[in-house]
Amino acid sequence: MKLYFDPVTVNCRKVLAGLDLIGAAYSEEKVDYFGGGHKSPEYTAINPNQSLPALIDDGFTVWESNAILQYAADKQGNTSAYPTDLKTRTDVNRWLLWESNQWFPTCYIWLVENVVKPILGDKPDEKTLADATPKFHQLAAIIDSTVATQPWLCAQEPTIADIAVAAPMHLHPWQKLPLGDHPNLVSWMGRVEALPSWKKTDPVPLLGLS
Repeated sequence: MKLYFDPVTVNCRKVLAGLDLIGAAYSEEKVDYFGGGHKSPEYTAINPNQSLPALIDDGFTVWESNAILQYAADKQGNTSAYPTDLKTRTDVNRWLLWESNQWFPTCYIWLVENVVKPILGDKPDEKTLADATPKFHQLAAIIDSTVATQPWLCAQEPTIADIAVAAPMHLHPWQKLPLGDHPNLVSWMGRVEALPSWKKTDPVPLLGLS
């Protein structure tokens, strides 16, 4: 397997941490996101969406970060990271779909306003953040209630669902996400951050954040 990625992006960090949790081996091809490498003709031929990451395995191309994790887990046969029990797997898949459709777009607002804009020399738009806050709390409460009585989202050990759902808030101290009302979510995020696979893929040094 060959992974095309930039380690500073949300979805690339997700896949890097997820592949490590899975125990999947792969070769690397780094693509400069901020330099526009994902829009080059060469990369567009791999992923016509011009988004990162993408995976090629023996001529088979996979894009969409969550699909990459599903594919790699099945290829590796890791039924801990991606359980095969029907109800548990459906639960994992549900969280993966929810993350991409609901959670990522919401958390991304804080990432853009409080991380990306300052990096580019711009200022956060406080109205944009205020408008997004009710939706954030609605979604964060779903996670908070789920992990109130269990350590992980879908099982008694971490799965690719935990990695995927944690990824959009992976820079939460700098995103300044409003987490104060969600203590169970905060505790769960702490467990994710303690995972070796998560620690190995920390993009903070690469972004120059302090």
